[in-house]
Amino acid sequence: MKIPLAAFALTALLAMTGWAEEEDFALKTIHIGMIVKDLEQSMKFYKDVVGMVQVDTTEFSVDADFGKKSGLTDSLPIHVQVLKLGKGENATQLKLMTFGDKAQPQENEYIHSHTGIQYITIMVNDLTPILERIKKHKVKRLGDTPIAMGDNYFVLIQDPDGTFVELIGPIKEAKK
Repeated sequence: MKIPLAAFALTALLAMTGWAEEEDFALKTIHIGMIVKDLEQSMKFYKDVVGMVQVDTTEFSVDADFGKKSGLTDSLPIHVQVLKLGKGENATQLKLMTFGDKAQPQENEYIHSHTGIQYITIMVNDLTPILERIKKHKVKRLGDTPIAMGDNYFVLIQDPDGTFVELIGPIKEAKK
């Protein structure tokens, strides 16, 4: 199969210039900011069902002036609650904040229902305790999950605002 010269040249140019270098980044994790309708309800979901924790910096506020100057808001203050997947500066952070009725919820039936971040994936050591918490808190599992994926299983749930949460890991006890 012949590759058109233009496609070959573009591929070669990209390979030579490279993408961002690993040393460009101070941390190797992304901190995710999520606007939620009900902060207390979302905090309970991510802590009590998913199992995230509040450690290190647990919350912070941004005043209205900084919100406007930074382009984050149109002069609204921001209060942020921070959850992590564990301790340490490299633990993924989920920053939850609310603006009451200012932000409109999306109806997410599937991940292709809207643009933007629609789901997060969390890799776990054992799905068993999470499945127990899902059942205890009466959170609906979507599809026919858990679904076997080799040595791991895939479980799909939605948070109170409709964001999909993929949980992937082994089930060490034979509970489904």
